[in-house]
Amino acid sequence: MTDFGVAGVAGITVICYLVGLIAKSSRLPDEWIPCVVGAVGAALGLVGLFLTPGFPASEPIGALAVGIVSGLAATGAHQLRKQLEDAYGAD
Repeated sequence: MTDFGVAGVAGITVICYLVGLIAKSSRLPDEWIPCVVGAVGAALGLVGLFLTPGFPASEPIGALAVGIVSGLAATGAHQLRKQLEDAYGAD
């Protein structure tokens, strides 16, 4: 089986980014979106621990931490994109 390693973490971030966009379009208050993507990231971290060979965590607490940080990184990526659009204008 293929060893995904850190690519699994990037996958969690992308999935959480998409979940955040869906949460935003559902009119969920903005202050709840980081909580949603953090929780989804935590769940995906646990899934990754048990299903992904080479996942960068070897125990459940570490997998939760990796997942939460990956989910919150999705929020940071969205904010970075938003700030760059505001600074340089969207095409």
